[in-house]
Amino acid sequence: MIPIEPWLAFLLGLLVGSFLNVCIHRLPREVAVWNPARSYCPECGETLAWYDNIPVVSYLLLRGKCRHCGAPISWRYPAVELFTAILFAFIAAQGMPPLYTVKFLVFAAIMVTLIVSDFEERFLPDAFTLGGAAVGVIFAYYAPVKFGALVFILQGTYGLPMASAIEALFAAVALSGILWVLGEIYYRIRHKEGLGLGDVKMLATLGAFLGLQGAMLSLMAASVAGTVVGVIYMLVARKDFATYELPLGSFLGIAGLGVGYWLLGSLVPFH
Repeated sequence: MIPIEPWLAFLLGLLVGSFLNVCIHRLPREVAVWNPARSYCPECGETLAWYDNIPVVSYLLLRGKCRHCGAPISWRYPAVELFTAILFAFIAAQGMPPLYTVKFLVFAAIMVTLIVSDFEERFLPDAFTLGGAAVGVIFAYYAPVKFGALVFILQGTYGLPMASAIEALFAAVALSGILWVLGEIYYRIRHKEGLGLGDVKMLATLGAFLGLQGAMLSLMAASVAGTVVGVIYMLVARKDFATYELPLGSFLGIAGLGVGYWLLGSLVPFH
């Protein structure tokens, strides 16, 4: 495969970010991503022309308003597009083998979607959690990682690709299972939901892409960051500690991106 140049990855990231915005808006509302195929204004329902749907540029030219009805366009749209583009360019610049670059581009796109979707809607779509976990296990075989206890133990017997896939599958199932059990225990004791099932599924995605240790580090980092930031926000905004729902998925996604970069040299053989 031909290496992906950072500038090309940036442009690709803008286009992917535009698609992710569609998913973030439509999936929580149970609207099909592909139907209608063309983007439309959520306020007036008018279909957007191609020149009003150019990532970042159209938002600036329209000054953040719909051409047809003048309704404000959320700043989230250009932010997601630009952030995805920057992430893609950064990943491509790491000089990994092409298949590993593609793997982490897909991982970044999944994390961006889940971060924003959980923050805005408190919704983590199965297409990106369960689907992401399945894709992560497949990538673990074709772009195997060398970091992980099971990889270390099994690669001498099964070879690195299969050992990596087993590590990814085990991490996805074990970690999500443990988190689900903890959530059930909390529910039995407190008689209220303390953890969304979407968070459980998202941890499976992290396990599939980052392995057991990487996903555990992400969970610990997200828990600490979520607690600190959440408490500060609730104090400043005067939210009710008993009822405010913390977007754990957003913190998991941010932590996953950070841990993934930190472990990059361990995740990619010969990198």
